[in-house]
Amino acid sequence: MSELRQLTTLDRFLTDTQRALDTVFGAPAAQRASPAADVAQIELDEAERRHASGLMRINHVGEVCAQALYTGQAAVARDEATRQHLLEAAQEETDHLAWCAQRLTELDSRPSLLNPLWYAGSFAIGALAGLRGDGWNLGFVVETERQVEAHIDEHLESLPAADARSRAILEVMKADEARHADNAEAAGARVLPPPVPTLMAAASKLMKAVAYRF
Repeated sequence: MSELRQLTTLDRFLTDTQRALDTVFGAPAAQRASPAADVAQIELDEAERRHASGLMRINHVGEVCAQALYTGQAAVARDEATRQHLLEAAQEETDHLAWCAQRLTELDSRPSLLNPLWYAGSFAIGALAGLRGDGWNLGFVVETERQVEAHIDEHLESLPAADARSRAILEVMKADEARHADNAEAAGARVLPPPVPTLMAAASKLMKAVAYRF
């Protein structure tokens, strides 16, 4: 049996480019069924629909950013095990991306118009984090996932009571994010120095304010 061909730098560049195009402009397919699949659709009034749409658009942007962050980190990861850890997490985030996109369609809404910018900025941040070394790379994963958990908690409290479908999606997403953080810690993540989590939280706050509307 012939050995599998090793991916070249060009191969990886083309793969990452395709992933970016699929994330920003395509319709990624989920490997798992949506947690909302068996949850009854309840009609929301206009104000509830707009609010739920804004929250789910934020979560969709968060998944776009997660794809970009993990892809950027994986592109410069020095250890193949770390790279695979990042790509596996990114694949699971693809499920989240697809679920959020589907829910936005159900709410007669759309993803953020700024997704190309969100992706480009997050890829650059991920690559810069990865260049610091794999321990910092994984530490960035932990901090990212913990902050995502926190904003999902906020959304679970803020969602209209009748929007059980969005709630079902967010609850599974929250559990997945917690597992990603735990796995990264177990793989040797380093704790990020104090200024970095604060800056990440500030950037996240800005993103949420913009993505809710645009």
